[in-house]
Amino acid sequence: MCAAFSPIRSFQWDLARQVERLDWLLAQLPRYADWGYQQLHLHLEDAVEFPSLPGVARRDAYTYKQFTRLVDAATRVGIKVVPIVNLLGHTQYLIKVPELRDMNELRADDGSPIPAGQICPLHPRTMEIAEKLLRDMAPFCTAGRVHVGLDESFHLGHHPLSKAEIARVGLAGHFAAHVNRLNALSNSLGLRMGMWADMLYFLPDAIPLLPAEVIAYEWYYYGFPRRPRVELFNFAESTLGEQLRARGMTVWGCPMNGSARYEPLPHFTDRLENILSWWRHGQRLGIEGLLVTSWEPFRLAMEITTVVDAAAASLWLNPGVDDPQEMLARGYARVFGSKSAKKAARISLASDRHPFSGYPRWEINERWDNLSRRESLRPFIAERIFCTKAAAPGKPALPAPLAASLVFRRYLAERDVFVRRASRGLASAAEGTQFAAALREGQRAARAMWRFTRDRRRQGTNEQILANDAKRLRAWQRGKADFGGAWQLCYVVENFAPCLHVVGVEQQSGDGKWQSLQGCFTVEFQTRAAQPRATVRHEHAACPEWDGNPANFPQLRLTLRGAGQVRINDVELTDGKTVLRPKGWTAKRGKVLGPKAPTAGLPPLDWTRNLAEIPLTF
Repeated sequence: MCAAFSPIRSFQWDLARQVERLDWLLAQLPRYADWGYQQLHLHLEDAVEFPSLPGVARRDAYTYKQFTRLVDAATRVGIKVVPIVNLLGHTQYLIKVPELRDMNELRADDGSPIPAGQICPLHPRTMEIAEKLLRDMAPFCTAGRVHVGLDESFHLGHHPLSKAEIARVGLAGHFAAHVNRLNALSNSLGLRMGMWADMLYFLPDAIPLLPAEVIAYEWYYYGFPRRPRVELFNFAESTLGEQLRARGMTVWGCPMNGSARYEPLPHFTDRLENILSWWRHGQRLGIEGLLVTSWEPFRLAMEITTVVDAAAASLWLNPGVDDPQEMLARGYARVFGSKSAKKAARISLASDRHPFSGYPRWEINERWDNLSRRESLRPFIAERIFCTKAAAPGKPALPAPLAASLVFRRYLAERDVFVRRASRGLASAAEGTQFAAALREGQRAARAMWRFTRDRRRQGTNEQILANDAKRLRAWQRGKADFGGAWQLCYVVENFAPCLHVVGVEQQSGDGKWQSLQGCFTVEFQTRAAQPRATVRHEHAACPEWDGNPANFPQLRLTLRGAGQVRINDVELTDGKTVLRPKGWTAKRGKVLGPKAPTAGLPPLDWTRNLAEIPLTF
């Protein structure tokens, strides 16, 4: 690698999803400075007080005084701050305020604003509110910059005012006009504006309409050989960075350090390969900065994402070190000391072979009645064996946040086996007692993961999930567990052309309406599935209302929402003894559901309507 490549190095704290203790945040800043980080991006939403809009901040938000302490502490160690103030997508933090709800892009049939959505760029109050938010944050923009978000704005163009402008200038012109207004506002406050670049995948005609001074943050969170990809275009390779550079715009590359949604641990290999991919691509592209983002870390121990940040620092602290295991060992050493660093790195990377990742794995967090009873238990038993060994105490002792995370991961593996056995009537009372003990250990681990860096008076999301597990376990012990009816519709989803979709099962009721029985996103959050072609398969199941009477078969259909294609096969209606297959299907022959993923434009994602349906006739 070229020694001259030296981008601005930044890390991000996502404080919008949970508030980290201020004392912990303050203690990290000197460490990040020692690791060579120069900027801190803060994703905020309603996690900070806005004096000009007192109704926005949530109850546990940082006060203006606390936020001043944080930014002043960063300044003392040489780290400049860039607040992120979302001003298009992800503006639910504004719409939740009754007085601001009319700003919503989305309207009910009677024209009134609905409770959820995003702000309308042309609403009469939009620029007024934007100015108040940015003016309140301006004193904290010590890098001379503000980031206004604008990512994932998929509701764009629904408001009557938006539709009227789009009719005149097009969707790209409508979006670019909003960017230009925000840029002018930022400049009036003496700030340079940054924005996430993903909407430009879908609206490339907006690029020549943007001010060249705007900083574009291109993000992509999987490893890639040459260029980032676009999920909604079936992970097609993107030349957006080159287009932005040709426009004369400043570009930042943005990998990610942590977990996706319900993962208790990051997929360390994927995270480090993602960072390495951006480092290499950034050198070719000539990026100004590298921002290691962090998103939704509230379901894991925050200190583990800190390890990944510290591992990323090897790229500039130890030029030539680009092996993920070596980088991760150095990261653990920087955060927790060298005593167990190599062991921690080895176990962390080994855990990647058994990731609790993707919506098909996470369905069990919400309900126990839609796990396929025909699915083999062997991989779950093998996973339990691995997790038990990984979580076992040893010498040298692992860092406490990693040790707690591994114990929590062991509980998830125990749950996967127990619930599947219990749903088939195979689990004994003794197994229930053993699982109850594992659950208590899991609860202690979840509590510890939260308490390391967060308010101990509050309950974390993992604890809430386990509290619900405890209720379901008690119901099973009383013989009242909800595993659905005797009959299950089992099917396999092959995510052969990954995009963004939900596959589900619906049953028609007596009044002719279709009711959802089960539905699941296909997103895996793993590099192996972030490809134009993949071989990812998952078992799914739904329990229809049916008494087994062949004269009264349930009216069922498979559905797809979102964008792109999946293949469905191995469809069976079974009670474990009798197996019924729908007409026109063989045991292994599948059917493709949905049209091919789009290749251009803003996909009309509508999660309320079916994109495709396959009726099942038995």
